[in-house]
Amino acid sequence: MLPIKYVGPRPVISQHGITYKEGKEDKYIYLTTALEILRDINFNYEDKKSYSHPIHTKPITTKQMEILLKDYESQLEQHILDEKNRYEQKIQQEIQDVQHHQYLSDTDKEVWINNIKLMKDYRIQRAINKIYYMHCINDIKKVILREHLKEIDTPFNEKFWHVLQTLQGALESGKNSKDTKLIEKTDANNNMILKLYINN
Repeated sequence: MLPIKYVGPRPVISQHGITYKEGKEDKYIYLTTALEILRDINFNYEDKKSYSHPIHTKPITTKQMEILLKDYESQLEQHILDEKNRYEQKIQQEIQDVQHHQYLSDTDKEVWINNIKLMKDYRIQRAINKIYYMHCINDIKKVILREHLKEIDTPFNEKFWHVLQTLQGALESGKNSKDTKLIEKTDANNNMILKLYINN
């Protein structure tokens, strides 16, 4: 299985150098949160069609990440490899585009291409992390649709907010799309929580 590991924010690459885009974090930091939900959400709900994520939960190791994702997709490794290969082709296309750029000097082209090559492994790892993350989101969506869940509650923090927003987007698009609403509330114990309502 291709490795899952943190690399960093999105790089911006040009003939002028390499900078990092603020606010465009590596999806790795959200993957563990999404996997916590996936790990705990998968059971038979019967009459109660809501899921509440515990405030305190055991962290997930990299090995557990791989096991969890494989449990949901038997062909996961091949899917990840195929998507990684497509991303590598995208980087190669970028190099070709720079080579054919009519307004750049040969020196600028060389610098830009060298910067792309320098950041290739970094960018591929970021892409791999995002691919795993989106597969996890789609696996959560499958459970929600299968169990006809109407509500998901989680603690309130930036990571859960990001994951639930991504999940909201997945639920509202594609086959069997659903109307959703994401709000913040205070629970009975005065804790801030997030609620994702799903109109089934």
